[in-house]
Amino acid sequence: MSDLFPPFEPERVESKRTRFKAIPFRLIAPNVVTLIALCLGLTAMRLAVDGKFESATICILIAALLDGIDGRLARLLKGTSRFGAELDSLSDFVCFGVATGFVLWTFVLHDLRSFGWVIVLTLACAMALRLARFNVMIDDPSRPEWQKNFFVGMPAPAGAITAMLPFYLEFVGLPVREYGAPFVGLYILFIAFLTISRIPCYAGKTLGTRVPRDQVLPIFVAVVVVAGLLFAYPFEMLALTVAAYLALIPVSVARYRKLEREHAAAVATPAVGEAVVTEPMIEPGSEPKA
Repeated sequence: MSDLFPPFEPERVESKRTRFKAIPFRLIAPNVVTLIALCLGLTAMRLAVDGKFESATICILIAALLDGIDGRLARLLKGTSRFGAELDSLSDFVCFGVATGFVLWTFVLHDLRSFGWVIVLTLACAMALRLARFNVMIDDPSRPEWQKNFFVGMPAPAGAITAMLPFYLEFVGLPVREYGAPFVGLYILFIAFLTISRIPCYAGKTLGTRVPRDQVLPIFVAVVVVAGLLFAYPFEMLALTVAAYLALIPVSVARYRKLEREHAAAVATPAVGEAVVTEPMIEPGSEPKA
């Protein structure tokens, strides 16, 4: 009967207050870099409204550079998280989809009126679809390891850098803003198609892991030469870089197809030394032997 009527006990008041657990800085640092890139993308839109297209272009380029740094920084510091991945995708959409399209609209696509705005919407939606597909493919456990060296379609930062080619040509001296609106519109549609396509583009994630000892000094010299040319002729070098990147896409496709054939052949061929187990045939009417 004592179980039916338990004695009254007042609620116990905890003496210690619940405290938030401290978060290591290594988890915060990559997200800070991502937020800086997001601020640069939003600032590019303001600069475009003010007519400062060169500064707006530089903001988007730096945002693309920071986007390539934050992921590697997170892996280096072992600070990867689901929150960081989602924040990175949202930042990429704003910087490379919304901001890039808005800057292009303010620069030259507004001359095409409604069709120019349709092109801006197409670019932004293509970036959103490309990022959504990328997030889904990350969680695919059946994806072969060699496919991680390739992007499915052009990545968002590369899409923004290549979409800014009309700015590079204008700053070099070509009259893109005066006569090139139709060509710019067709070019932006082409870039939007590349982002949502299934064309494999080399990711370059394995670059920098191991460098042969005899190639260290030549790499240093090459970096100095490229950096000097980039500072002396920034927009000329950017235009050449975009042209080289687009020209190397067929090479990336050919490499992907070769690795795909090798993977299919390796899967179809049984491993060396693997025993093939076959069950003994049993004649009708007879019983198997013990």
